[in-house]
Amino acid sequence: MKIKPIRNEADYEKALERLEVIFDAKRGASLGDELEILAILIDNYESEHFPIEMPDPISAIKFRMEQMGLKQKDLVEIIGFKSRVSEVMNRKRKLTLEMIRQLNAKLRIPTEILIQDY
Repeated sequence: MKIKPIRNEADYEKALERLEVIFDAKRGASLGDELEILAILIDNYESEHFPIEMPDPISAIKFRMEQMGLKQKDLVEIIGFKSRVSEVMNRKRKLTLEMIRQLNAKLRIPTEILIQDY
């Protein structure tokens, strides 16, 4: 097991190739340990070089609604009046702190996403 830091694209490609070879290694075995360490190195490299940005709050709400099979009218009990829901979903009204709390509690959307500016 010869593991080294991933410093560039070539190292990254080699690490991915090796990961593919040992992917089915058993935990606790020598190859299993190599697999675990290699996965951590690859994850760190990807996080630094290929970051995934958080979605804006309205996109996150729409995505969660789709996942849960909800319609815009279902947000009335969370956000308030039908007209207010429409204004929020069309980006004409900002989310209030109480709306953010309700969306977090009822739809389980992280507050870090909901508090972003949009």
